[in-house]
Amino acid sequence: MANSFKNLSLLDSLQKTLADKNFNKPTEIQSRAIPALLEGRSFIGVAETGSGKTLSYALPILHKVKTIELARKKERFASQPKALVVVPTRELGEQVAKVFKIFTHETRLRVRSVLGGTGFDVAKENVRGEFEILVATPGRLVKLMMLRQVDLSDTEMLIFDECDQMLDPGFLGEAKRIYGACQPGCQIGLFSATVSTEVQTLIADLMPKAELYRTAGSSKVVANLKTENLEVPHGKRFPLLEPLLRDKTEGGTLIFTNTREQCDILAEMMMKNGFDCAIYRGEMDKVERRNNLKAFREGKIRFLISTDLASRGLDVEHVGRVINYHMPQLFENYLHRVGRTARAGRSGLVINFVTERDQEIMALVKAGRN
Repeated sequence: MANSFKNLSLLDSLQKTLADKNFNKPTEIQSRAIPALLEGRSFIGVAETGSGKTLSYALPILHKVKTIELARKKERFASQPKALVVVPTRELGEQVAKVFKIFTHETRLRVRSVLGGTGFDVAKENVRGEFEILVATPGRLVKLMMLRQVDLSDTEMLIFDECDQMLDPGFLGEAKRIYGACQPGCQIGLFSATVSTEVQTLIADLMPKAELYRTAGSSKVVANLKTENLEVPHGKRFPLLEPLLRDKTEGGTLIFTNTREQCDILAEMMMKNGFDCAIYRGEMDKVERRNNLKAFREGKIRFLISTDLASRGLDVEHVGRVINYHMPQLFENYLHRVGRTARAGRSGLVINFVTERDQEIMALVKAGRN
């Protein structure tokens, strides 16, 4: 594996930005994915949260698209991206586009985004004219394709981020339609922190020749995460939570519930007891949800209460603590939740509220720490 970005065959413009931003040593997933994608191989990367998966595909995309442009192999046309990244949520899409744009000053490549939760007129405007890279949520992208506002026939690289979510039954039809619209033989990359057995079987059917790599830390809780398990007495959770809310902790606290109703009830209880908080869940006004996340990111509020919607892909630098007010049923969801803290080598704390019903998931949590 490459122990320095300098050892990877990337364009000088990318190497310059990497050096300027003090990106020196690639992570495990980056050192595996970047060479594979640069060589044109389809690649499936399963790596722990906070391990730098976005850069694993962003750098090869930027390198290959810029190389094509420099060679002037083909005339460019409007609304035809050379590379496409599909993400499940608007918030993740905004993060991904931000990573790409770190490198566009030197490469002079154009990155556009069409994401759910924004006005459709804005989306149509974003895909007008010439650009090279598109970041999109599937529903918004398919609608633009149906209206002939975007053409994927020249797309040579396709990435599905959070692929276990993108290939579940809710997204699968759109994912297949998007892939079918791309250039024949389009190179594919799939990335996620977890991949269920069902999705792995589907991937094997769809991409039998793809290279699959799991990092040593995938399917495990990161080593620099401290875990505390608290038993819930007599089903009374809030009395257990209240002293934790009064603790002076560094960074924000992300509190997970399992349902939207639980999320709303807890937020109401916290507000009544003098703890300012915000909600981040499905089935709420998208502008309000975005503003709540922004306030949490900027440290204006200390507590964000969420369902598993916030567990995937979001990178909020100052999350010092995750509290599982309700334990998830699936270990994959647990890994995504606790991955919101202790990211990129930083330390973090997770506190689990445990009842008798949680013995099965707790056994998996214990195994995941070994």
